[in-house]
Amino acid sequence: MEKKGRPVTKPPELKSGYYLEIKSKGASSGVKIRRDTKQAMEFTIKQYEKSKIVTYLGEVKDGRWVDGKNKGKKTR
Repeated sequence: MEKKGRPVTKPPELKSGYYLEIKSKGASSGVKIRRDTKQAMEFTIKQYEKSKIVTYLGEVKDGRWVDGKNKGKKTR
C-alpha cells in the first residue's frame, strides 16, 4: 500500500527539554528519550543505568543545544 500525499520536505526539530540516549549492552544504536525537567532526567538515568547504557546528550532550548557534546549547534 502506497502512502498518498506530499512527502515531508522540512526535517523535524527537537522539542525543548533534556535528552538521553539509552542502549542495550552490545547494541550499536539506541533510543532517544526527552524529559522536561532536570530532576526527571536524573531519575530516568538512575532507573536505567543498572541494565542499559545511558548517555546524556544535552539540553535543547529553542532549537539549539545548550550543553552536551553538540553545544551551540542547531538541532537539525
